[in-house]
Amino acid sequence: MIISKMNKGEWGKIVAFFDVDVEGLTIKGFKLIDAGNGKFVGFPSQKDKEGEYRDTVWASKDTKAILTGIATTKYDEDVTEDVKDIPF
Repeated sequence: MIISKMNKGEWGKIVAFFDVDVEGLTIKGFKLIDAGNGKFVGFPSQKDKEGEYRDTVWASKDTKAILTGIATTKYDEDVTEDVKDIPF
């Protein structure tokens, strides 16, 4: 799992948008959110007919924790080198 692109900024509680590469597949639209008591990853989502946002990508609790660690490390880095973790 590699973060291939990260755009840092401030959009309310969102501090970065990023894309993830997993074995030749790129998933776009992840968000790194600073909730005040720590950062977590928001998954890509889409607005439904009722105006609610629904995740379009699902992952296990363990995978979410790994991705949050990778994204937080990438966000905190000064260099733009890819952060790699265990392959999936």
